[in-house]
Amino acid sequence: MSTFQTVKPSALSRDAFVAAFADIYEHSPWVAEKAYDLGQDASIDEIETLHQRMSDILLSADHTSQLALINAHPDLAGKAAVQGQLTEASTNEQAGAGIHQCTAEEFSRFTELNDAYKAKFKFPFIMAVKGSNRHQILAAFETRIHNPVDTEFKCALAEINKIALFRLLTL
Repeated sequence: MSTFQTVKPSALSRDAFVAAFADIYEHSPWVAEKAYDLGQDASIDEIETLHQRMSDILLSADHTSQLALINAHPDLAGKAAVQGQLTEASTNEQAGAGIHQCTAEEFSRFTELNDAYKAKFKFPFIMAVKGSNRHQILAAFETRIHNPVDTEFKCALAEINKIALFRLLTL
């Protein structure tokens, strides 16, 4: 089990806990609020334990809340990235995958796929990009766009939980 390097969750007040973990799930502090409200003990000082708690909260949330959280995520290589409007975590994640190094043709392909994906699924393509490069991301995009809506919805939630773990590991 891994422990946090910069924070001790069990020692935080509710406000401090929510502030520390509010953007683990993109623009969705309600996950941190519910995680705190489940009670504080030393077990949540382990990253994997807190991650499991937060993952369970997301997976047990109603469809509307889940969809809102999915929609809080930016497009990969989208306008927000180009215009520098991403959260710090999203900026770092996309840069780590080399998305900022896309050629004009690759940006164009990302735009086409983002538009087609959102037209089909009514939410953005979600992928935990850490450890991937832009070519792998485009390949996943091109494969997953053919999935049924329910499969992609579940995949988006699973990818969001992966992103959350990566973010927790940086704390």
